Amino acid sequence: MGFAALDPSYDWGIITGLAAEAPIARHLGVTRTAGATPAGSVSASKRLIIDGARALLSFGLAGGLDPALRSGMLVIPRKVLAAGEQFTPDPAMIDVLGGPTIELALGGTEIVPDADAKRCLWEQTDASAVDLESGAVARVAREHGLPFAVLRAVCDPAERNLPPAALLALDRRGSIRLLTMLASVAAKPSQIPELMALARDAAAARRALIRRVAEIRQRLAGM
Repeated sequence: MGFAALDPSYDWGIITGLAAEAPIARHLGVTRTAGATPAGSVSASKRLIIDGARALLSFGLAGGLDPALRSGMLVIPRKVLAAGEQFTPDPAMIDVLGGPTIELALGGTEIVPDADAKRCLWEQTDASAVDLESGAVARVAREHGLPFAVLRAVCDPAERNLPPAALLALDRRGSIRLLTMLASVAAKPSQIPELMALARDAAAARRALIRRVAEIRQRLAGM
């Protein structure tokens, strides 16, 4: 099935890790939030297929592994690496998204918490960025014979250490657990500067996604 034959406004199933990403992605198709876990991504992808999706898009934020990637830079990979396997996103979907920006993205299984861990992953895999949804989305797409692609933006660049509050922040629906975050900050106020830096990075990533979604909608309108 070629992507060019699809009607994206009807056929795209979009998987986001965070609830806050869904309103941005909704302009491109039907969305489901995976709760920032691979297992949630599998479930969300399969539900979208049941609902009629004929192409899957992994959408949202990513962590930078390549030090050259700065916050807000878009991640559109030619390949996705997950559990030792490489998956190939659909070239036509990549074109609609604006063309590839990196060669390889990593579908991770857990949050990468600090700069040392990111550097190790970059050296071991050659992947430029990592997220928790794309590997699962790629695998489900292959199992069902569907095209897929990835559109993400760097939230935490390679040198960024994630503060403890950020690691505790999300619930299983991909929403922020505010009280949990506040308790963590109260216990360790020294993480506030790191949280503020992460918030700035996340805002830059969201702005980049909003701009690219607007460009994609214009591109699709002309197809």
